[in-house]
Amino acid sequence: MNTTIDTAVIVIFSAFVLGIGMLFARTGRNLKSFFAGGEAVPWFIGGLSLFMSFFSAGTFVAWGSIAYKYGWVAITIQWTMCIGALVTGLYLAPRWKAAGALTAAEFIRERLGLTVQKVYIFIFTLVSVFIKGSVLYPVAKLVSSSLNLPLIPCTIGLGLFMIAYTAVGGLWAVMVTDILQFVVLSAAVFILLPLSLDRVGGFEGFTQAVPDDFFNLLNGEYTIGFVLAFVFYHIAYIGGNWTFVQRYTSVDSPKSARKVAFLFAGLYLISPIIWMMPPMIYKAINPDLLGLDTENAYLKICQLVLPPGLLGLMLTGMYFSTSASANTALNVVSAVFTNDIYKGLINPNASDKQLIRVARGSSWVFGLGMIGIALLVPAAGGIVEVVLSISAISGGPLLAPPLWALFSKRLTSRATLWITGIGLVVNLFFKVLSPWLLDFKLTRAWETAIGMGIPLLLLLGYELWARSRNLVADEYYRYRVARQQKMDEAQTANAQTELAAEAVEVRKQNRFGLQVIAGSLVFTAFMLFSLSLLTSTGAGITAGIAGVVLVAALIPWRAAGSARPLEASVDAPVNERITE
Repeated sequence: MNTTIDTAVIVIFSAFVLGIGMLFARTGRNLKSFFAGGEAVPWFIGGLSLFMSFFSAGTFVAWGSIAYKYGWVAITIQWTMCIGALVTGLYLAPRWKAAGALTAAEFIRERLGLTVQKVYIFIFTLVSVFIKGSVLYPVAKLVSSSLNLPLIPCTIGLGLFMIAYTAVGGLWAVMVTDILQFVVLSAAVFILLPLSLDRVGGFEGFTQAVPDDFFNLLNGEYTIGFVLAFVFYHIAYIGGNWTFVQRYTSVDSPKSARKVAFLFAGLYLISPIIWMMPPMIYKAINPDLLGLDTENAYLKICQLVLPPGLLGLMLTGMYFSTSASANTALNVVSAVFTNDIYKGLINPNASDKQLIRVARGSSWVFGLGMIGIALLVPAAGGIVEVVLSISAISGGPLLAPPLWALFSKRLTSRATLWITGIGLVVNLFFKVLSPWLLDFKLTRAWETAIGMGIPLLLLLGYELWARSRNLVADEYYRYRVARQQKMDEAQTANAQTELAAEAVEVRKQNRFGLQVIAGSLVFTAFMLFSLSLLTSTGAGITAGIAGVVLVAALIPWRAAGSARPLEASVDAPVNERITE
């Protein structure tokens, strides 16, 4: 394998991405523009960014491992994300936008109180650092294995690069790289898939060489119970994870927030079939991978069929996808720390310049924590075990109560803390102590079902109890008063003047972001054309995809040129989100 060309592709794309982050270094005037794109991000950009924020190399390593071992069930599991996004679009995303908060933590403080917010910030930050640190490990493993580089220096180097452009550019830098890596990854997979089928003798040769149950909707430990539990988990995760809430609050209206979630749902209806076929095909080529080696199935098929240059393109897409997932979390964790801890508790009178400095500094601190976690993943049993276990333990207790509070006027801060605490204690007991003390371990299905089921049952029980006594939470009354004050303040002459001035700058920033996306697509098309000239295998497919990418660049370019004046829409989002 010629690693020189692959390394060159990775370095060139990485340098280009870092350059994008530097382009946005001066666009973050305040927290609203740095973390929320001025709350006027085009919905289709937000939707694609949300979609790619859900991706990482863990998608290829963890789900690729499941696809290799069990087949179609890996696609079935990922379809639960489509269902979760549909429910989010119908009910949850518009509510988040209507709440009028910059972050989910800000809503929690306004609706459930400062104590709940502090507890949730601690848990959310800890969980985010662990999960996103764990997904940095597989991409470092892929790159180090493919290019014959040491794993630890590779992990540290990739992690530092990931932090750099997030800390510099803010949300728009994150979203532009989301779109760029969506295109790169899609191009790589559309090249990989036909080459993989050709190697195994076409679709018929593939289906004849795999086990009889390989195309069953359910298989192995991934039963109907697990899938149903995952549906509820992804409703809570896609609808309530603070990282994704940022995508709903950064658009201009509840209607746009709904479109963000619906676009995500549509993409997750189709994409799992395309993404998961290569490791399934590799099962037909080499059925002998066992244990943690199954996590290498995606890399093995890439190494087998992709020529030099295109392998580098695939690795670049995998790394970008991990960066998208991790740097989105970095952006949100930093937003929560800066907006809700530093500004809210430490220095309420901080200037915009001070807050931006804190935002960028905290991105580095949390990012270094993620690198540390990535280095510990092998000792924890691999990426599948880490990601699914953390999700099962923390997902329900952390995400369900705030989502319930979006609709309930009866949920109190005390009840929220009790429900979260009970859920975490029970989940940790069955995950950590039960196998050790009782020699009893839950199946994957029951682990997920209990993780989501206990908080939901406790929330329902409390709601019915409070309703039977006609109780309304004091926190809810305070929340309504605060919302009314926010609406009144937004209608003052000074506020309207500030909003109008802000709208001009927001329009400039967002037009610039769309233009950068268009330029990035042109650059990607040029790289694909160049790679098509360097390889004989897949040259025609690569050139064809390059042409599609070049034409696609017209979409953000035209959107930048024909964007409606934001000055005319300043009042609408404010009034809509407060009164809805």
